[in-house]
Amino acid sequence: MTGVWSKTIIGKQLAALIVLVMVAVFIIAPYIWMLMTSFKSTKEIMQNPGKILPIDWTLSGYIYVLTKSPFFSWFINSAIVAITVTAVVIFTSTMTGYVFSKFRFKGRTVLFWLLLATMMVPYQITMIPQFLIINEIRLYDTLWALIVPELVTAFGIYLCRQFCDEIPDSLCEAAVIDGAGPFKIYRIIILPLLKPCIGALSIFTFLAVWNEYLKPLIMLNEVKRMTLPLALAFFSDARSHDIGAIMSASALIMIPATVVLLILQKQFIKGIAITGMK
Repeated sequence: MTGVWSKTIIGKQLAALIVLVMVAVFIIAPYIWMLMTSFKSTKEIMQNPGKILPIDWTLSGYIYVLTKSPFFSWFINSAIVAITVTAVVIFTSTMTGYVFSKFRFKGRTVLFWLLLATMMVPYQITMIPQFLIINEIRLYDTLWALIVPELVTAFGIYLCRQFCDEIPDSLCEAAVIDGAGPFKIYRIIILPLLKPCIGALSIFTFLAVWNEYLKPLIMLNEVKRMTLPLALAFFSDARSHDIGAIMSASALIMIPATVVLLILQKQFIKGIAITGMK
């Protein structure tokens, strides 16, 4: 009986592994195709559209992108916006989540529900008022137009508040008895215990800002101020005949996001696991 049970478990695990491998291949295949295409010349791409691996490996696409376009300016713009927004969002979300979780004040629940209600409003509804405000305060066509509206996010506050609720109040009360003030409690107790949450929030925020296309399209005008997703669309229109260069630019854009995901993957997985347990 035990042998039959073991074989059943092994069979289920093998079936699950096969399904996961098939799903992984289905997800990764477009990225592999894009990466391999970036090492082909446009002539080879047109002559052998069904062949994945290059016949004659070439870096001409990468050389063109890095030398004949302001790629580094676009990269710096995206890096400034993504890093600044991520850093500030981590501070505002953890601080506000801490306040909503550990402080008792009149109207706290109503304010929190109003904050959550803003998550239900699509950006397409608020983008025109946001554009008018940005234009009125003279931030249009600057990187600040992309940074300022993203400094506080309802999702980040909600996520941090949920994690703060799991931190025992006794820890904060003990710190108060020892003479610690609210900000010191936040710094020495709350932040260290929120590392999994911060890791997950960092990945969500960085990837969302890094891959944003619609907002830069509305807020920016000068080519030199473009971020990478918008610049990629502009570059694709200008070099529509050079498929290799377009794929090379797309591959280069993926590198920072992949690095951030690899660095924070442990905290991200731990954060998701803890969220699931709660």
